[in-house]
Amino acid sequence: MTADRQAETSQEVLIAGGGIGGLALALTLHQIGVPCRVFETVEDPRPLGVGINLQPNAVRELIDLGISRADLDAIGLPIREWTLLGLRGQEAYAEPRGEEAGYNWPQYAVHRGQLQMMLLDKVIERLGADRLVLGARVTGYDQDDSGVTARITRADGTEDTARGRLLIGADGLHSAVRAHMYPDQPPIQWGGAVMWRGTTKIAPMRTGASFIGLGTSRHRMVLYPISHPDADGLVTMNWIAEVTFDNSGGWRSGDWNRKVEHSEFVHHFDGWTFDWLDVPALLNATSDVWEYPMIDRDPVPTWADGRVALMGDAAHVMYPTGSNGASQAIIDARVIGAQMLAHGVTPAALAAFDAALCEPVSALVLRNRGAGPFALLNLIDDRCGGQFDHIDDVVSPQEKDDLMAVYKKAAGFAIQTLNAAPPTIPAGATAKLTA
Repeated sequence: MTADRQAETSQEVLIAGGGIGGLALALTLHQIGVPCRVFETVEDPRPLGVGINLQPNAVRELIDLGISRADLDAIGLPIREWTLLGLRGQEAYAEPRGEEAGYNWPQYAVHRGQLQMMLLDKVIERLGADRLVLGARVTGYDQDDSGVTARITRADGTEDTARGRLLIGADGLHSAVRAHMYPDQPPIQWGGAVMWRGTTKIAPMRTGASFIGLGTSRHRMVLYPISHPDADGLVTMNWIAEVTFDNSGGWRSGDWNRKVEHSEFVHHFDGWTFDWLDVPALLNATSDVWEYPMIDRDPVPTWADGRVALMGDAAHVMYPTGSNGASQAIIDARVIGAQMLAHGVTPAALAAFDAALCEPVSALVLRNRGAGPFALLNLIDDRCGGQFDHIDDVVSPQEKDDLMAVYKKAAGFAIQTLNAAPPTIPAGATAKLTA
């Protein structure tokens, strides 16, 4: 490497992880004129995963990054309704979502892997392929007054280093950056719930773009489409089947996601047949089913260590009950960029990011552990065992509205607050390398 190239790369922000959060951060830094490099463990990224939801606060940030509605429509569709149904399929709660609820931006249900590939393509297009280093895992770091050195293990087993101004750990649930920052952190926490996930072609339900939670707090289905209707009028329906077990013995498998046979789980949903949905038939019609434990990590007191910070799942992996894990990773990226505009590309920017988000998002992790917006099902379960004819006889409309409003505020997408907020990154703003 030439002396000029060494000087140039030493000014970069190093990003550990090329998932949704890391790629959103790379695009954000490019937008504000900050050089960066992304180190991704996988040698050949593929569109893995199933469906996720992007809340309006995250969609807003993607649009401000130059991601178009057409880009998002190619990998998903706007969600129009969020609803909870009881054990017999009767409606317990329903509300409009996205623009139909009054937001200035939609809520999107998308295929997680296709979102990652779309962001990856944007990074290569805007930053250049040389700013994405594949087959390279950041395993630790050293820092001094002038910069940070990331320790890297290549796919072939060779060791390397990279020098930069800052290092951002966007390396997910099993973050090596977090493990370096917190070598004595507690193990991953499993709350007892097991999720089986898949996608199936099926006719649209309710509004045609509804997020549906069906069942009880400990035994439920979640369904939402992640595609527009095809020529036959069918959508790709993302589904999650979930059962809560005794977790006193810890997670029973060494795998955090594994392909399973239908016979391992479909029996939990025997009898879940309604005039609008045959759940066992839906599950059995799915070719590939994956099992995941519902897991998170206990919050840590700070995400920042001098020139190093955590973001996304590395900072705050959370139960998916609020459908905001990916959304929060995108918000993290944008807030990091905003703090670099305010403080330069310096440790002070990372400290300001930490001060702004660590405490409230850590509280959100714990709130999701307590069922998040599905807490309404807990309440219904407690009061009537999930069996009811008229929901207003069990939970008043005001109780339902209040519960949902509290969660939206905690998750950062209360309508009036979000609509009135100025852009996180002002158009045309650029950051200085120093404050």
